Amino acid sequence: MSTISSRVAVAVHVLAFLAWKRGEPVTSETIAGSVNTNAVVVRRIVGALRNAGLVQVQAGAGGGAQLAREPNQITLLDVYRAVEEKEELFAVHQGSRSCCDIGGNIRSVLQRVFCRAHEAMQAQLSQTTIADVFRDVTGRTAQCAGEPSFAVPAGAASEA
Repeated sequence: MSTISSRVAVAVHVLAFLAWKRGEPVTSETIAGSVNTNAVVVRRIVGALRNAGLVQVQAGAGGGAQLAREPNQITLLDVYRAVEEKEELFAVHQGSRSCCDIGGNIRSVLQRVFCRAHEAMQAQLSQTTIADVFRDVTGRTAQCAGEPSFAVPAGAASEA
């Protein structure tokens, strides 16, 4: 099965982090520390999220990224559409032999099935918001041994 790139997961991580730091601009370097990736990767993701109207970015000293909408108004479908370059979940192979009973018909059959699967995935993503993800993430108490702790500010979970 084809997989969606990690851009969606990184973008959700970025948005959950921005939900945690609501009201203050956050630099790509700070976000990259949480994601454990390069700040350039974060800047690319933030750029796509900005283009989709999900974040706003303030340049210069004291600048950074902030949510452009409330976390409960950003669905994972919004994120998927913002960062995935193509919305094709599955690819159908090219070059089947049209004179073959299977080869001549498999493409249209698979495209219908894959289209329905893609629609189901989008429906599922539309039911989960960044606020849901933030609430679930901050509700977890177990920490990985040796990992830095990003304490949740008092009252932050209830604001999301």
